[in-house]
Formats: sequence, C-alpha cells, structure tokens
Amino acid sequence: MREPLDVEICAGERGLEDRLLRSPRIQKPGLALAGFLDFIHIDRVQVLGQTELTYLGTLSSERRREAVRGLVGLGVACALITKSQEAPAELVLECQESDTPLLRTSLVSAEAIRRCINYLEDLLTPRTSVHGVLVDVDGVGILMTGVSGIGKSETALDLVLRGHRLVADDVVEVRRRGEDLVGQASELIQNLIEIRGLGILNVSELYGVAATRLHKRIELHVEFEEWRSDRNYDRLGLDQHTYDILGVKLTSILLPIRPGRNVAALVEVAARNLLLQMRGHSAPRELKRRIDRELNRPQRADASDETNPSHSGPLREAAGFFEATDHIEDEVE
Repeated sequence: MREPLDVEICAGERGLEDRLLRSPRIQKPGLALAGFLDFIHIDRVQVLGQTELTYLGTLSSERRREAVRGLVGLGVACALITKSQEAPAELVLECQESDTPLLRTSLVSAEAIRRCINYLEDLLTPRTSVHGVLVDVDGVGILMTGVSGIGKSETALDLVLRGHRLVADDVVEVRRRGEDLVGQASELIQNLIEIRGLGILNVSELYGVAATRLHKRIELHVEFEEWRSDRNYDRLGLDQHTYDILGVKLTSILLPIRPGRNVAALVEVAARNLLLQMRGHSAPRELKRRIDRELNRPQRADASDETNPSHSGPLREAAGFFEATDHIEDEVE
C-alpha cells in the first residue's frame, strides 16, 4: 500500500506479516473509540481521521489508553491515520505492543478512503490464469484459446501487423472487476510473444509501444479448433454460446481452422460484428426482414407458385427455415 496510498509505518511493523485484509471496504471506528465495540470488522482498514483523533485528544491519558486498547485489542488488521496527523503516544504504544500495523498517509480522509478501496478491490478481486492469447482489436478485448500449436500467437502477430495491439501471449492473467473481466500478461512475459521457428519476440521493440497494452477488458472469446468434417459449424450466426470465467459469461465463437483460411481477418471481422451487435445491428435478423418483406409483397392474381420468383428456389428454402425457427429473434438478441 506504500505506493498507492503514500503511507509510512508508525508502529507494529511485525504485524505486517500475519495481519490479513479480507475486504476492500474500510471502517471509521469513531464509536469503537467511544466504547461501542460491536460491529467492528477486524479484516478491514480502520481509518482514523481528524474527527477520531480530535476526540481522543479530549480524553485524559488513562481514558485515551482504554479507548485505544479496546479497538486494538480486537485484533484489527491495521489502522490508518490521515492528513499526516500526529499519532497519540497511547495509540503508538498499544499498536507496538500488540504488533498491530499503524500506518500514516498525507492524504485527506476522503481521498485516502477512495484510493484504499480501489487498491484493495483490485488486489482482492478473484483471479485466474487462462492458457491463450489476449488482443485488443478495434477496442474489443478478444481472448483466443485452443490447443497448443494451433496458431493463436501467429494470429496475434498478424493482428499486430494490421494495427491492433497485443496484451498477453501464452498465459493470460484474468481478474474480475464487478461484472467485467480484465486480462493482462505477467510482468515476466510482458510484451513478449512466442512464434515457432522464430522464438521469443519483443512486440513493443519490433513495432513500437503502440502495438501493445498492459491490460484490457475481455469482451469476446474465440476458440480455435482444427476443422472437423463430422461437425456442423454455425453458418447463419444464430448459435449463441458463452464461455465462463470466474462466474462471468463471455460471448463465445468456435472458429474452425484449416489451410487457406485467413484467421486474423476472421477474428477482426468477429470484433467488428460484435460492435455492430452491441448497437442493435444483426445480419441474420436483417435477412429475416428481407424475406418477410418479399413474401408479403402483393402478387398478380394469375401468377402461379411455379412462376412467382418470390416463392421459388433459395428464397422458398430460406422462408421455410425462418418459419420453422420462430425463436430467431430471441436467439439473435
């Protein structure tokens, strides 16, 4: 916490090793100092601002020590003094004897609380690692997964050549922020990519710092799979699949790979198509509207089904498909 909160340690340094913070929320222990010790959460940062320290200053030395001992004796994780205020001698003594970390920051209470919550939320958020590649394509964070050697890194490099950005290769560290997922590379492999036959490459040095970014919100999952003749792949864009990471469901696409397919271009199109869908545009839904409009067009009374182009060939097949698929709107949405 030293960097984000600009803190110094006043007492209880040994407690830094075994005191645990389990919640990103903070607590102002004013009532606890007044003797009401219920509802104190010992796994939170106890913020002592000007109000709390001014109250302690009104007490006699003996009562001040009792008030401090009541709070510290609960085994709180740590206490944070704001605005660089002088810590009462009784507080320093009790924290030192009980190995309770007593910290101090120059920030005012409101700013210290804001930074503390943001920092702890990021630190304590659920995390996992995913074998894959994360890229930023037109502002869309795309997580590409698949078996080793299928071409994820080569696709990422091709996307970089197209002007997009690499976030992480091989291992993506994912953390959950509310209902969002944020991915990044570990510091050890940051900006690096492995290309079989070429080895390890530094994308930032090869193509400039604009070709990489440190982290990105993940919005789309693309799974690479070797083309299988026995599998029926989605040809209309109606199949809706999701990929679960840390309880968050991502829109997922299964992309078959075989020689001759421009995979990087397909991933780029998938990103742009997702942006269109987020704005309410859907090619399958537009096709349905066109077919309905054609079927409902007035026809001449003497026109037979055989001579009516709107009821023949591919159009008839498409109409039959959509009539049999009444739930298309729900699936597309």
